[in-house]
Amino acid sequence: MDTLADMPVFFDEALAWVDTTECQSDTIIAELPDSVYKQRLQALPFVIEVPYNEVVRRYILRYVKHSPRQLASLQRKAEYYFPIFEDILGKHELPYELCYLPVIESALNPHAHSHMGAAGLWQFMPATGKKYGLEVNSLIDERMDPIRSTEAACRFLKALYGIFGDWNLVIAAYNCGPGNVNKAIIRAGGNPKSYDGSFWDVYACLPRETRSYVPLFMGATYAFAYHKAHGIEFPTPPMPLAVDTVMITRPLHLEQVSSTIDVSLELLQMLNPEYRLSIIPATTKAYPLTLPTERITEFIINQDSIFAKDSLYLGEYVIHANLDKKRHEAPPATYHVVKKGDTLGGIAKKYGRTVKQLMAWNGLKNANTLRIGQRIRVSPQ
Repeated sequence: MDTLADMPVFFDEALAWVDTTECQSDTIIAELPDSVYKQRLQALPFVIEVPYNEVVRRYILRYVKHSPRQLASLQRKAEYYFPIFEDILGKHELPYELCYLPVIESALNPHAHSHMGAAGLWQFMPATGKKYGLEVNSLIDERMDPIRSTEAACRFLKALYGIFGDWNLVIAAYNCGPGNVNKAIIRAGGNPKSYDGSFWDVYACLPRETRSYVPLFMGATYAFAYHKAHGIEFPTPPMPLAVDTVMITRPLHLEQVSSTIDVSLELLQMLNPEYRLSIIPATTKAYPLTLPTERITEFIINQDSIFAKDSLYLGEYVIHANLDKKRHEAPPATYHVVKKGDTLGGIAKKYGRTVKQLMAWNGLKNANTLRIGQRIRVSPQ
């Protein structure tokens, strides 16, 4: 996504649970007649066309038949993220169904990273994120901020729609870049400047990944709309659905908050994923802190006590010049090399992570089995 002409944004790990190669029809048996799927898709109140064909049917079944647990997990996350997406899409007058793009881009994981360097719910590359106003440095990565990244994605999608004028081609371009879509149009015998055909007219000429990507988006729209018809339910969402923000005007470590009021550090990191080291670097401008709505008043009442803990949790960053310097540095290294005296808890605190995250990213079953010289992954990329 460095430019509109070359924009790899696909998050390769998000779809590990879905086989995005072109499916063989003899490996999947439909449980419902084609007419049912077709009628249901036609009934969706969507602006983006979702036609029914053999390819789309295969990806519908990938969700509702072969991956029901993963679909339920995605729906649970969507309870929190979709209202954010829909609010911002509405402000930009964009189709609400574009909220399904982060489902296939990042599996609704704001910490998602690709091997190409894309990050966040919408999988922006660093250069493109900065181009669309997202701050990306050693302390903050707004590609992971659900609100800021969605605002940037809306502006980017509007730019793509200005090129193609067709939402399915826009979605294809979001995956492989508009340059590759134009090449596909030319290979199919069309003229990119006057093309009025559809995604399906250039389907065979697109990169293999994109041939799967757009039908997968269509499959997601069906699966989210009709999951109950397939007996797929989901439990209570893991995040509080009601949140609010307070603007922070001085440096603050999230642990200053969690150690003072009744909200865990892990939840604060979940709600504020853009702060790489769990530090809000508010030296020259204000930054938002997202909290459960029921904790806003408690924060305001206790803010003097919270900010009084800066020397305990911010250390060298109490000096604003150190924090400003850190904010202008490149993002931190992906790995930490274990030294004598290191503990997983200490490493987690240093990088603003949780022990649970480090154990998951490194496949560790025991937090107390570190060895000197061991490389510990401290970010999901």
